[in-house]
Amino acid sequence: MPSSVESPARSCSPAATATGPVPWIAMYHSVGDCSDDPYRVTVSPGRLERQLRWLRGRGLRGVSVAELLAARARGEGRDLVGLTFDDGYADFLDHAASLLTRWRCTATVFVLPGRLGGDNAWDPLGPRKPLLTPDGVRRAADAGMEIGSHGLTHVDLTRADDTRLRGETAESRALIEELTGRPVTGFCYPYGTVDRRAVQAVREAGYGYACAIDPGALTGPHALPRVYVGQRDTAVRLYLKQRLHRWRRRPVEGPR
Repeated sequence: MPSSVESPARSCSPAATATGPVPWIAMYHSVGDCSDDPYRVTVSPGRLERQLRWLRGRGLRGVSVAELLAARARGEGRDLVGLTFDDGYADFLDHAASLLTRWRCTATVFVLPGRLGGDNAWDPLGPRKPLLTPDGVRRAADAGMEIGSHGLTHVDLTRADDTRLRGETAESRALIEELTGRPVTGFCYPYGTVDRRAVQAVREAGYGYACAIDPGALTGPHALPRVYVGQRDTAVRLYLKQRLHRWRRRPVEGPR
């Protein structure tokens, strides 16, 4: 499968998000056992497959954010949906990667280079979930997935001092590029929290785009909103989320 990182990522600059409807980007985390999931960050493999089937049945295809934005820059991509997986859980390779391949989809995996091989220590409740190892990150990239940064260690950037902010943005990007040998143009704000200072730090670190959850008044390629997708999201709920996203979101404008 061709990589979704190479050429799309290089063309994914702020200019790549021309004015138009905000792209639909789905936010996933872990794929596995949902029995103990207080934060509702896990979908079962069966549920994920049904969600991917729903997308394909509607003539849509899930792709990495870099591929989605590059297509939009060409005036294309109406049939594309961005798929993102936050935190870089090891179960992405165990369950999600093969399903994405089966349904001819790709995705962006946002990893934490300061925690590779560790676990979700930032979550005080719930089970410890292992994170991808360095080799696991390379395997995900080799499988055609875009690898982006979720920061260095998963901290709220809006509360970080200047030194920490630079490390979480610029240093994390450099470490992932060294690990994969590929350019990194995507960033994802931990906890989804973002302010103008965080956006500026991400832009200065050289990222072409960044994903939040609900960035409020912030717009542009470094404050892309996403739609949470979880275990409870059946076909009907996905349809409603897609429609509401289109109605509620403003068009993409230039960076602010």
